Amino acid sequence: MKRESKIQRKTSETEILIELNIDGTGHYQIETGIQFLNHMLESFARHSLFDLKVEAKGDLEVDDHHTVEDVGIVLGEALQEAVGDKKGIRRMAHALIPMDESLAMVAVDLSGRNFSVLDLNFHQNKVGDLSTENVSHFLESLAQTGKINLHARCEGENDHHQVEAIFKALARALSDATRVVHDRVPSTKGII
Repeated sequence: MKRESKIQRKTSETEILIELNIDGTGHYQIETGIQFLNHMLESFARHSLFDLKVEAKGDLEVDDHHTVEDVGIVLGEALQEAVGDKKGIRRMAHALIPMDESLAMVAVDLSGRNFSVLDLNFHQNKVGDLSTENVSHFLESLAQTGKINLHARCEGENDHHQVEAIFKALARALSDATRVVHDRVPSTKGII
């Protein structure tokens, strides 16, 4: 069974296409119009080993909020579809990732219940052309539509390092959580 998805979302503010293969090799093709978000999604694909294609056009003349939010929404939907019935997956995973002085922790449970708890403290309003406040919004949107229980925490002085460590930790945690490790649904309920 191929664990792939292709999701499109078109609103008056954005137009997003995401193709995802969670059994990939880390190949990516990404264009969001936000260079730092491109960089983070490229890092996410490389460290998760998910093949990821993202085409996003948004109202960047307003700001980056709608584009970042909708990429998170569609990536969550794509992940939810690609993982399917979740039979055999590890389901829960975490990653602790350093980047120089920064340290990020991300824990996920692909439980079918969305919830996010974030402890992110940035020092600047932007990293490159990405508003740092939208990093939390991206994670919340991903958790909501991906039906993921997601906890993320990061400490550090350099915001670039913090954001990159978060995306790498998210990648590793989701990669581990989606791995097939047995032939049962990982729940005492029998379904997720």
